[in-house]
Amino acid sequence: MGRFGTTTDYSRIRHWIEARGGHPARIENAPDSETVRVDFSSEPEEISWDEFFQGLDDSRLAFLHRTKAEDDVARFGKILRCKRRHH
Repeated sequence: MGRFGTTTDYSRIRHWIEARGGHPARIENAPDSETVRVDFSSEPEEISWDEFFQGLDDSRLAFLHRTKAEDDVARFGKILRCKRRHH
């Protein structure tokens, strides 16, 4: 069974996403520029890591991800709202 963790640490988030072939992207037709997501294809608008992390900070978001799994490349990750900032 897998374990999950939540982080706002930029290097941990970036490492987890890149190790699984993902990249930061913006949600299409979003009402603001801070609405970001993780994408594992090459189709949507890719944005810089700086833009991605600025979006996380501005919207007070954290990254929930699988930390231990039978399959170390499991792509389960989710961006969610923080109750408090722990960066």
